[in-house]
Amino acid sequence: MKQNAKITFCAVTSALAAVFMLLSYFPYFTYAAPAVAGLLMIMIVIEVNVKWAFAAYAVSSVLVFLFAEPEARLMYICLFGYYPILKALIERINRVSVEWILKLAVFNAAVLLIYGVFSFLFDISVDDFSALGKYGAYIFLAVGNVAFVFYDIAISRMSMLYMARLHDKVKKIFRI
Repeated sequence: MKQNAKITFCAVTSALAAVFMLLSYFPYFTYAAPAVAGLLMIMIVIEVNVKWAFAAYAVSSVLVFLFAEPEARLMYICLFGYYPILKALIERINRVSVEWILKLAVFNAAVLLIYGVFSFLFDISVDDFSALGKYGAYIFLAVGNVAFVFYDIAISRMSMLYMARLHDKVKKIFRI
């Protein structure tokens, strides 16, 4: 791929991720918008490489920071924006158990970071999970881990779908 085509492709994808994050202002899209916007980074990993994907993530994160809803912005920057790229790197290990341990470690670290930031900024405490009982925070984290596994599987399936349906069209548009 030519340098100009790489720059254009990454810029368009980053802008599209930032525009998609504007949906986070609509109710119920706070979690879905960052998750789907992060999926766009897969295209850069496939078409260009991981290095350019991280650069595009950095650009889109700045745009998201400026324009997106606060909670969704934090979720995109701390997890969903870079995870599809990191997933591609982790899956190069080719040992399923090690891969899943690393993926879940990344997810749990990101969740704890997000919780820490929110508890600092908005004075949220573990007691806010009391509606789920004494172990509410742990239940919330366990359910989050299950949802994350489904998200990881969805990334793999979306990658296959992209390769089957869009890869050739994108190559033709950007003259790759």
